[in-house]
Amino acid sequence: MDTEQKVMTEEVLNKYELVIGLEIHAQLATKTKIFSSDPAFFGAEPNKHTTPVSLGLPGTLPKINEEVVTCAVKLGLATHCKINLVNRFDRKNYFYADLPKGYQITQDELPICQKGFIVINLKDKEEKKIRLNRIHMEEDAGKSMHDKDDRYSLIDLNRAGVPLLEIVSEPDLRSAEEAAAYLSEVRRIVRYLDVCDGNMEEGSLRCDANISVRLKGAAEYGCRCEVKNLNSIRNLQRAVNYEFRRQVQLIESGERIDQNTLNFDAATGVTSVLRSKEMALDYRYFPEPDLPPLHLSQDWVDELRKELPVLPEQRIKRYTSELGLSEYDASLLTNDRSVADFYEELISVSSNYKSAANWVIGPVQSLLNESGKEISELGIPASAIAEIIQLVEEGKVNNSAATQQIFPVLTASPGKQVNEIARELNLFIDTNEDDLDAFIEQAVSKYPDKVVEYNKGKKGVLGLFMGELMKVSGGKIDPKTANKLLISKLESLK
Repeated sequence: MDTEQKVMTEEVLNKYELVIGLEIHAQLATKTKIFSSDPAFFGAEPNKHTTPVSLGLPGTLPKINEEVVTCAVKLGLATHCKINLVNRFDRKNYFYADLPKGYQITQDELPICQKGFIVINLKDKEEKKIRLNRIHMEEDAGKSMHDKDDRYSLIDLNRAGVPLLEIVSEPDLRSAEEAAAYLSEVRRIVRYLDVCDGNMEEGSLRCDANISVRLKGAAEYGCRCEVKNLNSIRNLQRAVNYEFRRQVQLIESGERIDQNTLNFDAATGVTSVLRSKEMALDYRYFPEPDLPPLHLSQDWVDELRKELPVLPEQRIKRYTSELGLSEYDASLLTNDRSVADFYEELISVSSNYKSAANWVIGPVQSLLNESGKEISELGIPASAIAEIIQLVEEGKVNNSAATQQIFPVLTASPGKQVNEIARELNLFIDTNEDDLDAFIEQAVSKYPDKVVEYNKGKKGVLGLFMGELMKVSGGKIDPKTANKLLISKLESLK
């Protein structure tokens, strides 16, 4: 494609607006399934976690798992939803080989949560409110496997009856980036609440994207296609971008967009038709006769509201407005609840909020990434990090010695005292200015040509002298004091 054609393509694309709504299925971290006592955890041998209820055998009756209702209400409260104190289950009728009963128990007309919103932060620091249509409870289907046998498709019903919360947004998203930010925020919220582990690779969090396009300024939505089971944030973005171009191309060619359910091939980045899109009438919804309407008390809902943790959105606002952190740092700190809790503990014993953030985002997070551990498994108390920060603040050790020498010893021996480590490694800064003057004299005399360059305006060579100072002093100098005296020395040699 030549440059002129590329420009034309972008001009055409810019005529259209992308419209996206997401349906996110969060698999709940309950011990048992939604309507039976089968274990609900991932990783068992095929068809080991089944009972007559999840197998759909005649005469079996479902019974609601109270923990599923609790999780639903918590998520609804965390996303500003109205909690329906009276809600009910419905049958959604369709036939797949991995759906033993021939119907799914879900919620249609009276879901447990409605009309909430989630706030996302965009690259330009703009906030955008994404409206929620509903959050409802339902059971998962089993899993069909087509690559295990040359002749047959195999069915694993371990997942049948596993509890799901379906979070349905309004069509408020306008780009792949917004869709990714929204999915990331949903994942962060369910993890904070401990209702779902958010593991997209294992299918704990799955996303369907309803995608359409329309001319900019148009009031009516275009014909939408639903891309099923997107299993990563990157694949969501790729599918959205591909569908945008595909649908625009069809419209520009005078063709019609059919309302289809699509599959996304992660290897090729292309969507393909799975089946024509089902409508609500196709499912023949009707109230589930084996489960009575669910009645919740307002007092119980209010108690759950009190139990909610401080959520990412609230923490980010506090960190930026009260603690003076950047939006970027605040976002990194709040990605994981356990990391955010560690930061909270750290700033309860250290008032240097920025240094505390740098330590958690930097050395601590790097160690977590390298070790594959959770922060609770490291065994390093927040008070020890606070002691390191204080040593650096007071000019007793320099920052590089703290991160490169004290911290590694502390991680290997968490019970050791920070001052003891610094003493054993001989890291305390020598505050004797006579010694510092001697170190400066030694560094300057080694590079006389660089002294000339510095005094001709090449200030970048200051780093060379500071590096030499650190080397000859064994790192036992205060960088700020050394920098000030070094500049004074160089200025005197003009």
